[in-house]
Amino acid sequence: MSFWERFFSRKVEQNIHLLDWLTWDIHNHILPGIDDGSANIDQSLKLINGLKNLGIKGCVCTPHIMAGVHPNTPKTISGAYEQLKQELVRKNIDFQLEYAAEYMIDEDLAGQIAKGDLCLLPNGHMLIEMSYLSESKALFHTIKSIKDKGYQPVLAHPERYNYFHHNFQIFKDIKNAGCLLQLNLLSVSRYYGQHVKNQALILIKSGMYDFVGTDMHHERHLAAIKEVLQKYDVEELLRPCNIRNAQLFCTKPAVVPLHIAV
Repeated sequence: MSFWERFFSRKVEQNIHLLDWLTWDIHNHILPGIDDGSANIDQSLKLINGLKNLGIKGCVCTPHIMAGVHPNTPKTISGAYEQLKQELVRKNIDFQLEYAAEYMIDEDLAGQIAKGDLCLLPNGHMLIEMSYLSESKALFHTIKSIKDKGYQPVLAHPERYNYFHHNFQIFKDIKNAGCLLQLNLLSVSRYYGQHVKNQALILIKSGMYDFVGTDMHHERHLAAIKEVLQKYDVEELLRPCNIRNAQLFCTKPAVVPLHIAV
């Protein structure tokens, strides 16, 4: 790299608001070859190095578990995790890596919860999602089933469910049911569209989010995240929310708000 390339690269990096305050990325698809995220270990390492440069200390990898599309199991996920972990050790890359899963609310999920053979985030947190096309009528039943098992449900990227955009009450109901909410970092930009950005900002101003994730699948996401961090001080933007990423690995479980005024 020439002097001028190094000079301008350094200048750009200085203008980025780093994510060191977040510590952990708790939602991403960087495990190699098991869903629609990273295709191989080389891609996974590029994404990890990109996150390291943004100040992230570690990731909980959350590949999809989705009936008929991504039929992952704890065995397939742990296998991909071990491959990537070994490569990090071999290349002496200092980065903390854990694994869980992102569970689609579908026809298989009730049975998976009943059996209890699950890939969970630390301290029994369980990441769930719905289809972007239509609302799952099983959402509240799923939240209750998870809580009845002693786990803590976390709904991924609620701002991306367009069918909720004109019904703020549903987000209050979800929180009052005892489910935490996770923001996708790219949602504060127009990456997913203006309507998603608008909803994310409303939820932020209302203090509704508990976690932040990159939901990173590929290098295009990484590049877009860098652009967001050049434009926005995300830490300051999220001041109204009690973001718990850095406390996720504490032994004391997260405290769920008792009630949100309806």
